[in-house]
Amino acid sequence: MSNVMSLPPWPPAFTPEQQAKLLLLASTYALSRGFTLLPPSPTNPPTSAIPAPLSLCPTPFPRELYDLAVRIQPAYNALYVNITKDVEFLDRVMGGVVSKVDEFQRELWRCWKECRDELVQPLQLGLFRSDYLLHESQEQGKPLELKQVEFNTISSSFGALSELAGKLHGYLRASTNYFGSSELLSNPQSYPENDSLRSLARGLAEGWKAYGKNDAKILFVCQEGERNVFDQKWLEWELLEEHGIHVIRHTFDEIPTYARLADTPKRELLITDPLQPSAPASEIAVVYYRAGYTPTDYPSKQQWSTRLLLERSNAIKCPSLALQLAGAKKVQQVLAEPGVLEDFLFRGDGQQQFVSKDVEELRQTFTGLYPMDNTELGKEAYRLAMEEPEKFVLKPQREGGGNNIYRQDIPPFLRKLEASPTAPGEPPKKEGYILMSLIEPPQGLRNLLVKGGSLTANEGDVVSELGIYGVALFSDRDEGCVVNRGAGTLLRTKGRESDEGGVAVGYSVVDSVVLV
Repeated sequence: MSNVMSLPPWPPAFTPEQQAKLLLLASTYALSRGFTLLPPSPTNPPTSAIPAPLSLCPTPFPRELYDLAVRIQPAYNALYVNITKDVEFLDRVMGGVVSKVDEFQRELWRCWKECRDELVQPLQLGLFRSDYLLHESQEQGKPLELKQVEFNTISSSFGALSELAGKLHGYLRASTNYFGSSELLSNPQSYPENDSLRSLARGLAEGWKAYGKNDAKILFVCQEGERNVFDQKWLEWELLEEHGIHVIRHTFDEIPTYARLADTPKRELLITDPLQPSAPASEIAVVYYRAGYTPTDYPSKQQWSTRLLLERSNAIKCPSLALQLAGAKKVQQVLAEPGVLEDFLFRGDGQQQFVSKDVEELRQTFTGLYPMDNTELGKEAYRLAMEEPEKFVLKPQREGGGNNIYRQDIPPFLRKLEASPTAPGEPPKKEGYILMSLIEPPQGLRNLLVKGGSLTANEGDVVSELGIYGVALFSDRDEGCVVNRGAGTLLRTKGRESDEGGVAVGYSVVDSVVLV
C-alpha cells in the first residue's frame, strides 16, 4: 500500500448539495457541448442524446509518468511504422501460426497478401493510441511504474470526447472552484492541455494534403448503429471548419453501392452521392476506418471484398491492412523478445532520431508477455497460466472490449480450447493467444463516476487507463516518416470490479488527468 501514497486521497469530500450542483453543471455542459452518446436504442435519424459516461472530478496521475508517456509516443509511432514496412516479419508472425488458428487475422493477412504487390498508393496514415496502466510493485517502497496495455493501430476512438472531458473538468473548476475542496483541483497548472480532437483532425488533414487533390474528400468507414457517433462527428466538423475538407460517411454494406475504382493506372476511389446520382463522383483522398477491427464487421465475403476494393485504390488508408496487422497482440508479444525492439527502432532515420535511452524508456513500459506455443517459453507460459492464473490475462488477436480472459477463468478456458477439435496439421488453438502478466494498478484510488444519462454519482475504487494518441504519415517506399508526432491524450476510468475498459459498451467513463 505504500506506493499509493504518491497519489492523494481521492475524491475530495463534497456535501450532498455540492455534489448535486456539480452533477447538474456537468450534465448541462455535456449536453450543450456535444460530450454525448446516442441512447441505447436510438431512432434513425436520432432525436435525442445522453451525456457520455463521465467522472465528476479529474483523476490524479503522476506527472513524471504522464510526461514519460507523452515523450515516448513518437518512438512508438516510428516502431510500428517500421514493423508495417517489414513484409517478411509480418508474414512470419501473422502469416504463421496466428493465421492458422485465428480466422479473422487469417482473412486480414490473406487480403493483404492478395493485393500487396499491386498497390498504387505508397503513403499510409496511422492515427494510433498507446494505452497504459499504473503498476504498483509488490516490493515495498518501489515507485509506481507505467506499463503498456496495448498499441492500437485502427479506430483509435474518443479523441474528441477526451478533449471535451478535459474542458468539462476545467469548466467545473472555473465555475465552482470545486467548492474549495482541494488545492490540487483549484490549481490550473494541474490540468494538462489536451488537443486530441484538433491533433487527430490535423493528422487526417495532413494525409489529405499529401494526396494532392484540393477537391478530394475523406471517407469515414463506420459501423451500423454506432452510438459513439458524436466522437466521429466532431472530427468531421473540425475537418470542414478548420481545414475545408468534406467527409463522406458509409458503412461496409453501403460502400459497394456507391464506390468504384477509376479505370486508370492510379485506380482513384470514386464515391457517388446517392442524393445527386447524376453529379460527378467524389474522389477520395483518405479512407479512415472507424470499423473493420472486429469479425462482426465482416459477416460475409462482401465486406472482405469491399475492404480489398478500398485497399487497392489510390486513396491513403488509415490504416492499411499491413498497419492493422502490425497492431496485433502477437506482434506486441514478439517485440518483447530480446533484440527485436532495438532492431526495429534503429532502422531508417531512427538511426539518427533515436538513442539507447529511447529503447530503455519503451522497454520499461513492457510487462511480461509470453507466447502460447510449443517453444520452451510457451511451455513455461502454459505452466504459469495453469498454476498461477491470478497473475495473468489471456489475450486473443482482437480489438474492442470484452475479449480477454482473466485470472481464474484462464485454466478452464485453456482446457476447453484443448478439448475442441483441430484439423489435421492445424496448430493448437491456444497458439492464437498471448499470455500477459497482469498490471496491478494502485489500490485505494477512488472517484465519483456518472453513468451516461444519469444524475447519480457512484463513488468507488477505480482504475484509470491513460491513452496517448499519435499521428504517423509515411511511405512504404522511403525510410522514416513524413509526419511523426504525439496527438493528445485520453483517460478512461472504470470501477475496479470491471476488467474491461470499453466506454461505449458501458464499462468505464471518459475522464481527464489532474497531475500530481
